[in-house]
Amino acid sequence: MLLLFLSLSCTSCEVCSVTEPLFVLFSANFPLWFTIPSLLHQTSLLMDSLQLHALQLLHPRTSSPSITQLAFPPPLIPNSRNLNFRSFSAHTGAAASQDGPFSFEDKIFTSPKDDRALVLSKETDDFGYLVGFRLIPETGLDELMSVSHAIPGEKSSIDEVEKPGIRETDEVKPETGLSHNIVFVTAEAAPYSKTGGLADVCGSLPIALAARGHRVMVVTPRYIHGTSGDAKFSGAVDLKRGIKVPCFGGAQEVGFFHEYREGVDWVFVDHPSFQRPGNPYGDKFGTFGDNQFRFTLLSHAACEAPLVLPLGGFTYGEKCLFLANDWHASLVPVLLAAKYRPHGVYKDARSILVIHNIAHQGVEPAITYGNLGLPAEWYGALEWVFPNWARTHALDTGEAVNFLKGAVVTADRIVTVSKGYSWEITTSEGGYGLHELLHSRKSILNGITNGIDVTEWDPSRDKHIAFNYSVDDLSGKAKCKFALQQELGLPVRLDCPLIGFIGRLDYQKGIDLIRSAMPELMEADVQFVMLGSGNPIYEDWMRATESTYRDKFRGWVGFNVPISHKITAGCDILLMPSAFEPCGLNQLYAMRYGTIPVVHETGGLRDTVHNFNPYTEEGKTESTGWTFSPLTKESMLAALRYAIQTYKEHKSSWEGLMIRGMTKDYTWVNAATQYEQIINWAFIDPPYC
Repeated sequence: MLLLFLSLSCTSCEVCSVTEPLFVLFSANFPLWFTIPSLLHQTSLLMDSLQLHALQLLHPRTSSPSITQLAFPPPLIPNSRNLNFRSFSAHTGAAASQDGPFSFEDKIFTSPKDDRALVLSKETDDFGYLVGFRLIPETGLDELMSVSHAIPGEKSSIDEVEKPGIRETDEVKPETGLSHNIVFVTAEAAPYSKTGGLADVCGSLPIALAARGHRVMVVTPRYIHGTSGDAKFSGAVDLKRGIKVPCFGGAQEVGFFHEYREGVDWVFVDHPSFQRPGNPYGDKFGTFGDNQFRFTLLSHAACEAPLVLPLGGFTYGEKCLFLANDWHASLVPVLLAAKYRPHGVYKDARSILVIHNIAHQGVEPAITYGNLGLPAEWYGALEWVFPNWARTHALDTGEAVNFLKGAVVTADRIVTVSKGYSWEITTSEGGYGLHELLHSRKSILNGITNGIDVTEWDPSRDKHIAFNYSVDDLSGKAKCKFALQQELGLPVRLDCPLIGFIGRLDYQKGIDLIRSAMPELMEADVQFVMLGSGNPIYEDWMRATESTYRDKFRGWVGFNVPISHKITAGCDILLMPSAFEPCGLNQLYAMRYGTIPVVHETGGLRDTVHNFNPYTEEGKTESTGWTFSPLTKESMLAALRYAIQTYKEHKSSWEGLMIRGMTKDYTWVNAATQYEQIINWAFIDPPYC
């Protein structure tokens, strides 16, 4: 056992010069503990003078400083400033060194082997000063990881990485960003499950954040449909760490599967309710009636995962940042506030609500609140009362529980998927009843435009399109149009503008507008192709329209990834008349492929598509397409006529639009940087609830 004494001296005044010893106990059998006895006078101790350099992180996937290995390598550098080991006596009257509050004689202590230890936590006093470390002894450390002796200037045998010793304090060190333990909670994540943009965000943003040094976990259901699509989960391994979730009148048993891919821990919640035909939310007969139960399980399991799953050998721990996506994960912020923090758990965690589509809020009858596993006194957080006009009959009280509302009033911060949408949801037109609450929290409400996967959507190497092309060589664009016209059976005419639509066939995407405008549009010299599925009425209309306009219109009912790439590359114009669009990805894909978007001026479409005006300098240098407003047939047709005329009569302007769109930077790196800033802000303030 080695007992090491360090001296502390009061430097805030000259009234007292008493030093008290700092006891450092190294033991092979017991945890180590640094304690500082009470000082005779309150002082400002510069603990940074004691530089303990991290040699290597225990978890190879993270740069989190929560668990690091410290080394006290002999021989210590005798002339190091602010940190020298000196012999001293613990009597009063010892003077403080000019180097700082910690000073020692130049006598060097040596040990037959490295004094190594693991820092598990640190303690601070009421004023925020560091007063202690909690350590694990060296015994057993070599079995956990092998670290060669750290001597300045020498290389280790592992990866030939130089491990720092104690350095000069005047050395200028580059600033590094904070790293966090981030937990995404989502109902879908590409490529494992996907119905829309939510899956794209939760499949790409975690990878971008992990690449920037954060430790990232994605918690999503393990959907088993009994089809070939189940092979997407073949790389996931059962962790054999089942838990019991207290909700819906009993203890529900939930399991976890795990796959480590592209720097991210993909965790899949396993339960029989996730194993059925259909998509994540319903099947051909409609929406699943037990979705509240299924996503309550997801939220509870996501809160337990950082505590119980030893991913890579270590749990994520309690200091996490939860990113709860849409209503399916909205119980997470409520659970943190109501279930965990009252018992001292997750007191340092934070939560961010990400709203992808506020139209879906997870509203169920008020009587179901008792099934959610929440204390009765937290009912007000989820309480929701429908206005009179929305009630079904005279005796209907309109009382309900609203998952998304619960997250709005408990999350530490709120993010939407575009700046325009963050403003729209605070209005009565776009807030779907939550606008007043969101307006009251607008100080912590931000919008971040989604990115796109530039490896999948890259015209220079896209394997789905007939010919590759780039901003430096656009010749392949016309060849893709030629190939698409041939494949669809349309007349091959390069001089005829080809307009495309890709999306769900429902009201939100503006199908009613396209439907009413189609007779007038077909009178022009254009071709039109649609790809999508959804409302059976719209699907039947697409088939009938194709029969009526055989030489001008094609409708592909369903969704096909290769065809979507071919339409994006082969069309000249992409039409997006969405009634509302939180972000929109198709317009970003179109611009990257040199296809000019014509969009309704709403949400993320307004943020990303800049209207072309050849009579202004900004229109010539910044424009990427056409926007129209209000949402009427006449304004949409007017924008399309401008686009058609420019295509036919102003080739140089058209090429400029293509080049500007293809050179716009909408990568996930930009989005991840903005998310980092929001995450840092979340940790500045104490938990909101």
